[in-house]
Amino acid sequence: MSAAVKQFHEEEAIGKTYDFQIARRLLRYLRPYLRLLIPALVLTLMLNLLGILQPKFTQYAIDWYILPRKYAGLELLVGLYVGVQLLRLAFSYFQALLLNTVGQYVMFDMRRELYDKLQHQEVAYYDRNPVGRIMTRLTTDVDSLNELFTAGITDLLGDLVMIFAIIGVMLWMDVRLTLVTLLTVPMLWAATTWFRKGARKGYDMVRTRIARINSFLQEHFAGAQTVQIFNAERKSLEKFREINADYRKANLDTIFYYAVFFPLVDFIGAAGIALIIWYGGYQVMQNTPEHTVLTLGALVAFIQYSSFLFQPIRDISDKYNVLQAAVVASHRIFKTLDLPVAITSPAKPARSGRAVGHIEFENVYFAYKGEDWVLKDVSFKVEPGQSIALVGHTGSGKSTITNLLMRFYDVQRGRILLDGVDLREWDLKSLRENFAVVLQEIFLFSGTIEGNIRLGRNDITEERVRWAAQEVHAEQFVKRLKSGYQAEVKERGAGLSVGQKQLISFARALAFDPAILILDEATSSIDTETEQLIQQAIERVMRNRTSIVVAHRLSTIQRADQIIVLHHGEIREQGTHQELLAQHGLYWRLYKLQYADGARAQISARPSEEDAVQPAGQVQFSE
Repeated sequence: MSAAVKQFHEEEAIGKTYDFQIARRLLRYLRPYLRLLIPALVLTLMLNLLGILQPKFTQYAIDWYILPRKYAGLELLVGLYVGVQLLRLAFSYFQALLLNTVGQYVMFDMRRELYDKLQHQEVAYYDRNPVGRIMTRLTTDVDSLNELFTAGITDLLGDLVMIFAIIGVMLWMDVRLTLVTLLTVPMLWAATTWFRKGARKGYDMVRTRIARINSFLQEHFAGAQTVQIFNAERKSLEKFREINADYRKANLDTIFYYAVFFPLVDFIGAAGIALIIWYGGYQVMQNTPEHTVLTLGALVAFIQYSSFLFQPIRDISDKYNVLQAAVVASHRIFKTLDLPVAITSPAKPARSGRAVGHIEFENVYFAYKGEDWVLKDVSFKVEPGQSIALVGHTGSGKSTITNLLMRFYDVQRGRILLDGVDLREWDLKSLRENFAVVLQEIFLFSGTIEGNIRLGRNDITEERVRWAAQEVHAEQFVKRLKSGYQAEVKERGAGLSVGQKQLISFARALAFDPAILILDEATSSIDTETEQLIQQAIERVMRNRTSIVVAHRLSTIQRADQIIVLHHGEIREQGTHQELLAQHGLYWRLYKLQYADGARAQISARPSEEDAVQPAGQVQFSE
C-alpha cells in the first residue's frame, strides 16, 4: 500500500471517529474572541430572519394591492421592502468584518502555537518529515480553518435557522401545500448523502497530493543547483509531471461529485416548485367569492419560500467541503501540536548556568534507528580548556558525537556528562547556551551581516560583533561592502562566497562566547590561504576553552591536546599527533595518505607570474 493511500485511510478513519473532539478543541481558539463572535452570530440570525420577510412582502403586494388594483399604500410597502434590504446590507457588512477579524486572530494564534511547537521538536523529527509537509501545516492547513471560522460556522448556523424558520412559516400558511413541497426532501437527502461521502474521499486525496507537491517543490528548489549541475532537469520534470498529474486527477474526481450534485439539487428544487404550482394552482382555482382556499399572493410566496428552502440546503452541502477540509486540516494540526517533545528539560534540573567544560562519555551506544549502532561503547574524557580532535572516515560517528553533546538526540545506552552531570539532568536552554558550533554546511538567514552574527541576541553589542569579525578576519571583506555590517544577506547567503559565509559563521560562534566550541569540518570549505588567516584567531579563541574539532584535513588538528580516531562507531586510537604517528596505526595511514596527496598537489600547482607578485597574506574577496 502506498504512503498516500495509507495516509488517506488513516485520515478517513480519524475523521469519522474524532470529528466531535476536533470541534471541541477548535472552540478553545474561539473562546478569547467570543466578544466578537457572538455579535457576528446575532447578525447572522437577523440577516436570515429578515430574509424570510421578502416572500411575505410579495404576498401582501399581490393580494392587498395589485389584484384589488389599490395603489394607495403600495408605495409604503415597497419602501418597507427597500428599508429591510438596506438593513440587511448593513448587517452583512458588520458580520463580515467581525467574522474575518475573528478568523485572522485565530489563524495568528494557531500558527504561533504550531511554530513554537515545531521549534522545540528534536532534530530527529525533521529527519523523518519533509520540510514541504511541515510548511503545509503552517500554511495550507491553517488557511483551511480560516474559511471555517469566517464563513463555515456562522453560515451553517444561519442556514439551519433559515430552513426551520421557512418550514415553520410555510406550515403556518398552508399545512397541506407544505407537505406537498416536502415530498422532494427524501430525494434531496439521498443526493446529499451520496455527495458527502464522495466529496470527502476526493478531498482527502487532494490534500494528500498537495502535500506531496509542496514537499517535492521545496526539495527540488533547494537543490536546484545540483539538478542543473548533473543535467537532471528532464528527470525532475518527469517526476513533477507525475505528482502534478496525481493532483489533477484527485481534483477532477472531486469535480465529478460537484458537477452531478448541484444540477441534481436544482432539478429537485424545480420539481418541488412544479408540485407547488400543480397543487397550489389547483387550490387557487378553487377560490370563490364566498370562500378563499389559497390566494395567488400566497402561492407566489410559497414558490419563493421553496426556492429559499433549497438554497440553504444547497449551501449546507457546499459548506460540507469547507467543514471537511477543516476537519482534515484540524486533525493534522492537532496531531502536530500533540507530538511529544522527546528532548526536554527535567522538571527539576540538576544544573544550569555556564559550564566549566569537563566532558565525559561513558560507554555510549547510539543508533538513529533500531539497533543499527552509529556509536558503540564510546568512552573518553575532555578536561576543561582542553582541545580534542575527532577524525575518521565518513560515517565513523564524528558529527554524531557533537550532536549528542548538544542533546539533539539522547543516547540509548551509557551516558554523557558535562561537569559531572548527565546531560539529561541539565536545563536544556542553559546546556545549549554553553555551546557554539561552526558547521561545514554554512546556514545564513536573510537579513544583514550583523543580524547573522548576533542572531537576535540583544546582549551581543555592536562592539562585540565587530570584535568577533576582526578576530576571524571577516572585517576585511565586510568593510568593502557598500553598507558594511548592515549589508543585505539574501536567503542562505546567496551572493556571498563560501569563504565569506564561513567567516561570518566563525564570527557568530565567537560573539556568543561559548564555554565549549565545536568546529565540525569548519575549515573544509575554505581555501588554504583563508584557512591560514583564521587559524591564529581559532587558536586564540580555543585557549582556555574546551574545544572539539571534527576534521578530515589532519593538518588543522596537529596541535590538539588529544586526537580520537573513530572507525565504524568505535574508538580505535587515542593520543596526541606524535603519539598516534608513532603507533603506525589507522591515524598514521590516514596522515600518510593525505601527506602524499598534498605533495602531489603542491608539485602540480605552479604559481603564475600574477600570483607571484601578489602580496603575501592578502586574500581577495568577491563583493
